[in-house]
Amino acid sequence: MSKNDHPNITLVKNKKAFFDYEILERMETGIVLCGSEVKSIKDGKVSIKECYCRFIGRELFVIGMHVSEYKNANIFNHKTIRDRKLLLHRMELKKLFGKAEVAGFTIIPLSIYKKRHLIKVEIALVRGKREYDKRQTIKDRDVQKETDRLMKAHR
Repeated sequence: MSKNDHPNITLVKNKKAFFDYEILERMETGIVLCGSEVKSIKDGKVSIKECYCRFIGRELFVIGMHVSEYKNANIFNHKTIRDRKLLLHRMELKKLFGKAEVAGFTIIPLSIYKKRHLIKVEIALVRGKREYDKRQTIKDRDVQKETDRLMKAHR
């Protein structure tokens, strides 16, 4: 590994999103945080299970992201749930805004990770799965497990 290669360290992942939604497009964004939020996120005290992204004006915000208070921040602590601005280029925002306007599409965060010294959020344009799609996902996963089990036994 060279000097410039730094592995991305995943801090939080939204596993439920892969089951509930069909992921159409992924994108890496920055996020505006205060100091105590950064410390708390690096400690892994963040939840993105119930949050989503929404346009307010011409900017994209994460709504409902819970970041626990940092215990060593005393009076300068942050609010646990607030709207946090995502950082994207104007053209990326226009592209996402156009696609998000289509019925049935939404934008959700998939993961939060550390890239060098920055906190990044991976967002995705998604469409909700129907009940029969979820059953098919479960069925495919069970078939894959059975196949893996048989291959392991055969070796």
